[in-house]
Amino acid sequence: MRVEIWSDIACPWCYIGKARFEKGLAEFAHRDEVEVVHRSFELDPSRAKGDTALVIDMLAEKYGRSREEAAAMEANVAANAQSEGLGYRTEGRDHGNTFDIHRLLHLAKARGRQDELLTLAYRANFAEERSVFDAEVLVALAEEAGLDADEARAVLADPEAYADDVRTDEREAAELGANALPFFVLDRRYGISGGQPSEVFVQALEQAWKDRPAIALTTVGGDAAACDADGACEVPQS
Repeated sequence: MRVEIWSDIACPWCYIGKARFEKGLAEFAHRDEVEVVHRSFELDPSRAKGDTALVIDMLAEKYGRSREEAAAMEANVAANAQSEGLGYRTEGRDHGNTFDIHRLLHLAKARGRQDELLTLAYRANFAEERSVFDAEVLVALAEEAGLDADEARAVLADPEAYADDVRTDEREAAELGANALPFFVLDRRYGISGGQPSEVFVQALEQAWKDRPAIALTTVGGDAAACDADGACEVPQS
């Protein structure tokens, strides 16, 4: 069974949702027969490359809030991340265009190191003092993930490298009706939106496995915190 996950490094619920999905997958009896493929989706594709801003400032502007209110929003997300055992910095993180990160993730996919790079990029962005919008940081992360540093640097230097792969992923997300991130698709039959609890993923995996002959894409699970296609990320109040 194949599980495709559309996500963005800038999306906190994608970071949290990945951890919750992996917990659910660990409880699934057929986990060794599940192929996980990560796909690209940009939350802020119109932002120019190199145009970065502090996350607190971005949130305040996007939602029309004070910096204090934006900081409280971040603190709520951090609490959710920490409940999953994830690190999460609420101060000093930056936000920017993620297209280069997605291109590099496609290189990692071609080399069989996609999940490794994605995990490192999430950790760098949300938990560490490392900007994923810096090319040399990305090269270092690629090398840590087992990729060749020179090859990673060459991909970043060529704006066309893996660009079509990113766009194809984004087109497919639109065709499947993805309007919130993370977006999980199980064998192109069942869709799950948002950072659902791990038990929802267990139920969905079991249902998809049981109903493998089914064809229509059916959405499972209720509402969950997510980042929508326009880049707005829902923040729970508790």
